Amino acid sequence: MKKPFKSPFYKYSPALILMTLLLFSFSGNKNDHEPQPKLATNEPVFLSATYKGEDEVYKKYPLREGEFYNPILQGTYPDPAITRKGDDYYMVCSSFAMFPGVPIFHSNDLVNWTQIGHVLDRTSQLDVHDTGISQGVYAPGITYNENNDTFYMITTAFAGGAGNIVVKTKDPKKGWSEPYKLNFAGIDPSIFFDDDGKAYVVHNDAPEKALYQGHRVIKIWEYDVEKDQIIEGTDKVIVNGGVDLEDKPIWIEAPHVYKKDGLYYLMCAEGGTGGWHSEVVFVSDNPKGPYEPAPSNPILTQRYFPKDRENMVDWAGHADIVKGPNDKYYGVFLAIRPNEAGQVTTGRETFILPVDWSGKFPVFENGLVPMEPKLEMPAGVENHTGKDGFFPNGNFTFTDDFQADTLDYRWIGLRGPREAFMKKTKDGLQLEPFATDINELAPTSTLFHRQMHKNFSFMTKMKYKPKSAEDMAGITCYQNERFNYAFGITRKDKDYYLLLERTENGESKIIASKKIDLDNPVSLKVQANGDEYEFSYALDGENYENLGGKVSGDILSTNVAGGFTGAMVGLYATSANDATPN
Repeated sequence: MKKPFKSPFYKYSPALILMTLLLFSFSGNKNDHEPQPKLATNEPVFLSATYKGEDEVYKKYPLREGEFYNPILQGTYPDPAITRKGDDYYMVCSSFAMFPGVPIFHSNDLVNWTQIGHVLDRTSQLDVHDTGISQGVYAPGITYNENNDTFYMITTAFAGGAGNIVVKTKDPKKGWSEPYKLNFAGIDPSIFFDDDGKAYVVHNDAPEKALYQGHRVIKIWEYDVEKDQIIEGTDKVIVNGGVDLEDKPIWIEAPHVYKKDGLYYLMCAEGGTGGWHSEVVFVSDNPKGPYEPAPSNPILTQRYFPKDRENMVDWAGHADIVKGPNDKYYGVFLAIRPNEAGQVTTGRETFILPVDWSGKFPVFENGLVPMEPKLEMPAGVENHTGKDGFFPNGNFTFTDDFQADTLDYRWIGLRGPREAFMKKTKDGLQLEPFATDINELAPTSTLFHRQMHKNFSFMTKMKYKPKSAEDMAGITCYQNERFNYAFGITRKDKDYYLLLERTENGESKIIASKKIDLDNPVSLKVQANGDEYEFSYALDGENYENLGGKVSGDILSTNVAGGFTGAMVGLYATSANDATPN
């Protein structure tokens, strides 16, 4: 029987959360000779964590001068949207029930990206505390309005009764406003600001009468910039079904409006975020239509090619276009890279391609042929990815000893602020175990790093002595609350045990367990080679011993577990463990 859940986040005022954050930021600055508070023995301290990617594609295709890797954001960074102000580019992605929400990146050249934070970083902006991981925040749009020098992020929040919301800022590096709730239904909104000062919102919606499964429409509203609200009565359906309603197109969504050479272009995803995904475009001489489809649609897809092709990229679509360096257009979009077993563990990732807009309609260059793992950089750009604070791609190693003043943005929580369950100490990062386990629809004491490679390892070193059988801490490989692995230390009677638990479709099973000695810190590691995952431990920090043999990563795959996210690996603690060692 699990303990009754008491919300660990929403009892706190914003001021208290801020105080906690400040404690985290500065607790490492104490004099080493000052007496340190004694840690509770059932609160694990993680001394370090290391993520290492080792995909064969990056070994087989090393970068040459003038090249960079695609995807530009590996792992579960789906539904990208992008905007530009001067030489500054800003890009956002979906985050669902992850907290903080909507990661935001900055670049000056579309190659080298820095994560500058998250758009929705406060509970007053985002309430996902009882939300499934694939709910929460969907498909953000980001747009810079030259008319008032303001950035807007608009999204659908399937949690907390928010619905469609918009936040804004003068400077994306300095935080965003509280949400403005918008009075319309549907999903995938984006804002278009015309050069005459008028503004419009476009979004996916249900038709008045559905003609078939997956039948949707694109709707447009006029938007009041002063009131930050759509103007009632101005809505109009501008696309019904998709390019050709007679073909019964499915899931027309993710619309964006652009203006070029006096014409208005509407670009949308079509076919659903799966094997039939694509990008299509329409044109009009008026922002509210009527819109005519391009004769050459789709302008981006990977759906026509053999499933056994090398370096397979699939599901390409959900795109956004921006004018890049040297006035060359580029488009960012989502796609997936399944492993050799056909499993999608890294989720939907963010890719980029140049866009040829020399004719009337834009077309993604090499977006209608099998995609390659490398691209030629824009003229005059140098590749600094993984260096000088820029986000890494390809194969890389990320190590954190948790001694920095602030936590790296790559570490994310689930359903609530990380600051509510973590505290920096002299030795590392201490997690307060909540009375919720990894399978509950509630905030968990879990700090996640996205799985960014098919082949990877993740290792942590931990000080921990559980007090009871309800205490457990270690690492987790997590697709969602019904599909995951937990690998950690618990207690049975007077003995300490290491156990590996597999949860599939909500049913949990102990794969293996072993009694261990906890006189010293223990090192835990998970290593994946495509579909094969291995969990191991070391009591001396060097000599690892496997527990449970090789297990399948199938439950960590989107096409097995469902939903919209990729797998994550993280640090985990609970005081509501109900797994009993064998």
